[in-house]
Amino acid sequence: MSEMTATVQECLELQLLEMEMLFSMFPNKEEIVLEDANSLLRVRQYLKGICESLPPTIGFTVFMKIRNSEIKAQMHVVLPHNYPETEPQLFVRSSALDRQQQNILNKCLGSYINSSDRGELCITNAVQWLQDNISSYVQTTKTEVESEKMKTATDTFHRMWIYSHHIYRQELRKKILDCAKRLHLTGFCLTGKPGVICVEGVKDHCEEFWRDIRYPNWKHISCKHTESKEVPGKIDDFRLFTSFEELKFAAHGDYGLRNDYHMDLGQFFDYLKQRKSEHIFQILFGIEGKS
Repeated sequence: MSEMTATVQECLELQLLEMEMLFSMFPNKEEIVLEDANSLLRVRQYLKGICESLPPTIGFTVFMKIRNSEIKAQMHVVLPHNYPETEPQLFVRSSALDRQQQNILNKCLGSYINSSDRGELCITNAVQWLQDNISSYVQTTKTEVESEKMKTATDTFHRMWIYSHHIYRQELRKKILDCAKRLHLTGFCLTGKPGVICVEGVKDHCEEFWRDIRYPNWKHISCKHTESKEVPGKIDDFRLFTSFEELKFAAHGDYGLRNDYHMDLGQFFDYLKQRKSEHIFQILFGIEGKS
C-alpha cells in the first residue's frame, strides 16, 4: 500500500484478499457465515465494472473454537467500503463470558485494532489476538470485575431512534420486546411500514440491543439519531418513557394478507409531540410532521 490514501476499489480488492485468507483459516462452511451470501460476488462484479453502483458492505460472523480449551466464540465483523483505510466494526460474543467480561474483552480488542496501522489488513490479526487472549478474560477475577464496575459508576444515558423499511414478522417483534426487557430499556416499537424503534437507558445496554436485533441479516434498518448524556444520578430521571411497548395505531392496508400495513403518520407525530420529541419526525422521515 502506498503512502497515499487508497481508493475504494483498492480497498475492496484488499478485502477480497483478506476474505480468501480467512476462508483458508476456517475451511468449514459453518465457520464463516456471510450476512449476505452474494456480497462477495457483488464486490467482484463492481470491481470488474459489471455493476456501477457501490456494492453492500461485507458483513460476516466467524465461529471459532479457542485452541487448547473448550471455549467457543463468535466474532461479528462489518467491513466499511474504505477498510483497511478505516477501522472495521468488530464485536465478540461467547457463552463463556458474562456481560462484564464480554464488555472488557471488546474494549481491549478495540484498543488493539486502534493500535494497528491504517491501511493494513487486521481481521486475521484480530482472530489471532482473540485465540491468544480470550482465556484470560474468561478467568477474570471477581475483584477485577468489581473494579471495572466502579470505574463506570457514572453511567451514560443514551437514546437511539431506529428506522426500518418495515417491521412485520411476529418472531422479530417478540425478539425486539424481549431484548429491550432483558436490557432494562424503555421506549417503543412501531410496527408496520415504515417501522420505528426507540430505546433509551444505559448506553452499553442500548448498543447491545442494537447489535442483537441487527444480526444476522436485517438489511433495511438504520439508526437515524442518538442522544447521550453523562448521568451521575439516576438513569430513570432522564427517560421519556416508563416502559417498552409495541405501538398500534390506525393503519391503511391489509396487514395479514399483503404485508401492506402503512402506519398513520399523523397519529405517530401526535405521539411524539406528547413526549416533546416532535423534532424526531423530520429526522426519521425527512418531512415535517402534521397532526
